[in-house]
Amino acid sequence: MTDRIVYKILTPDEHDALTRAGSLAGSPADLADGFIHLSAADQVAGTLDKHFSGRSGLVLVAVDLSLLDPAVVRWEPSRGGQLFPHLYAPLPVGAVVATAPVARTADGGVDLPV
Repeated sequence: MTDRIVYKILTPDEHDALTRAGSLAGSPADLADGFIHLSAADQVAGTLDKHFSGRSGLVLVAVDLSLLDPAVVRWEPSRGGQLFPHLYAPLPVGAVVATAPVARTADGGVDLPV
């Protein structure tokens, strides 16, 4: 895949942990799966609907893949056979290029910070 910017939806506690520690090992689901689940821009709304429905206070971070070791990022099939970016290492705060509260657009999409 060629997307350079991908996204991670975080709970407020996860976002606090990322900024406090300088990196994030992942959510409970990430830890169980052995990698950090990320989404391309066109996958964020679907990820939000499937995994975060009804949750409030969520934070969307934009991650620049060019700031990560390419050996720890894999695009792998997931929901409906789509290729999703998976990070096989902790997410360093230095790879986060923008942060914003999760906000829906009028058409049901997600307002992306980058």
